[in-house]
Amino acid sequence: MVLNEIDAILVSKIQGGLPLVSHPYAEVARQIGISEQEVINRISSMQESGIIKRMGIIVRHHELGYTANAMVVWDVPEERLEEVGEKIGSKSCVTLCYQRPRRLPDWPYNLFCMIHGQQRERVLSFIETMVKEEGLEDIPHKVLFSGRRFKQRGARYQ
Repeated sequence: MVLNEIDAILVSKIQGGLPLVSHPYAEVARQIGISEQEVINRISSMQESGIIKRMGIIVRHHELGYTANAMVVWDVPEERLEEVGEKIGSKSCVTLCYQRPRRLPDWPYNLFCMIHGQQRERVLSFIETMVKEEGLEDIPHKVLFSGRRFKQRGARYQ
């Protein structure tokens, strides 16, 4: 499915979040000049076609006390990438898990996962438990704790 002009406008209106009003879809409809039901139908259609994968809340974890946030980078053999990615991605403590290309010779890591926590020790414990439970002792990895946060928001599409 290719976005038509109205769908593209709709996506641009909702990607930053729905209006905080009692009838957010009606407000979005008013802004773009279509009916509330048409907004609902178009969003539903884009979800069914896979253009919109999910709609959800963006929680600003720092404000909730989650300041011990770690990106764990893994050097996974290519033949095990899907298996290891699925194992790590299935863990409830993992909020993101994705593959990226290695940047040899300096950066051998090709799998990344994010873990948010309130205490560094707890995050390190999550990682240690995950490594043991999933048999990942042979996979080299590094834990990179976040420092200063400069920006946090959901994805936006132009």
